[in-house]
Amino acid sequence: MGFTIVTMDAIRFGRGIRALRRRRGWRQSDLALAAGVSRAAVSRIEIGRGDRLTVRNLDAIAAAAGAGVEIRLSWNGEMLDGLLDSAHARLVDTVLRRLETAGWESSPEVSFSVYGERGSIDVLAFHRPTRSLLVVEAKSVVPDLQAMLASLDRKARLAGPIAADRDWPAASVSRLLVVGHTRTARRRVDSFGMTFELAFPVRGRAVDRWLRAPDGRPIAGLRFLPDDHQTSGRQRVARRRRPQKPDCRLER
Repeated sequence: MGFTIVTMDAIRFGRGIRALRRRRGWRQSDLALAAGVSRAAVSRIEIGRGDRLTVRNLDAIAAAAGAGVEIRLSWNGEMLDGLLDSAHARLVDTVLRRLETAGWESSPEVSFSVYGERGSIDVLAFHRPTRSLLVVEAKSVVPDLQAMLASLDRKARLAGPIAADRDWPAASVSRLLVVGHTRTARRRVDSFGMTFELAFPVRGRAVDRWLRAPDGRPIAGLRFLPDDHQTSGRQRVARRRRPQKPDCRLER
């Protein structure tokens, strides 16, 4: 039992960065300026010493060159995928129960093929009185930001035809990103604060109020949600472990 992080090939990584830089006609200083790092950092990467830099710097330099960095965590074969899938499934279940309480019709894992574009929507919901359609993206962890935003925008763009097939005549389409409430997720969102603020201006309790009483106008919202199943379990354990009050009666 254990886990491994797949290590990088520093030489190959450096050669790739150099090739991408030259493809753009940039000097090392140009790439460094675009990435917000020192020229020395770019130089260290290109000579095969990128494994001595932080992941943040590697990611910034790769992004400036038009590429991306992926770090893969492996644990007991494919068991980590199952663990993450179960966390995602519990988060989706929490969303579905809250939508039902608020009076929405909803469906999980809605697969689609529209205009040659294929994919799956975590939760698609419809509020019939206001004809409000809601596309929910549930994330137990915060993934690659740009890819996630592009994916959610694409699903919202295609949501109208998808809903029409379900006899949901939508008048508006809203987007909601639901993230598992963990310290890591909070830090990740805070590190891209401005981007998240612009992409999802409606937050927290304001999302709850809108879900209870949508007014027909579309929103783009972000809501952190706890794992209700784990929370209930912790509460049960806490109740079982609650210490008894000491007997303060005086002995006779």
